[in-house]
Amino acid sequence: MNTIQLFKQSFQGTGFEPIGRITEAQLQFLIANFEEEFLEDQDYYLDRDTIDFLKELGADNELVKIFEHAIAGLGPEEGIDVVYKR
Repeated sequence: MNTIQLFKQSFQGTGFEPIGRITEAQLQFLIANFEEEFLEDQDYYLDRDTIDFLKELGADNELVKIFEHAIAGLGPEEGIDVVYKR
């Protein structure tokens, strides 16, 4: 089974740190439901409203848990950049 690694931008802004692995099906869900700025776009902005939106669209529980853990400790209006790598 192929998995895709997710990373978030570090709070210091100096790089990215891993937040979890997702399946190809979960990645396809993200690609289908996030706006991509260009064809090779592999990063997304994620905040609490985005997670709620993804839940409404039917995101699976494992994906939601990864994202909720990734933004834990942020203020209600704050978010992160999430990047995936195959």
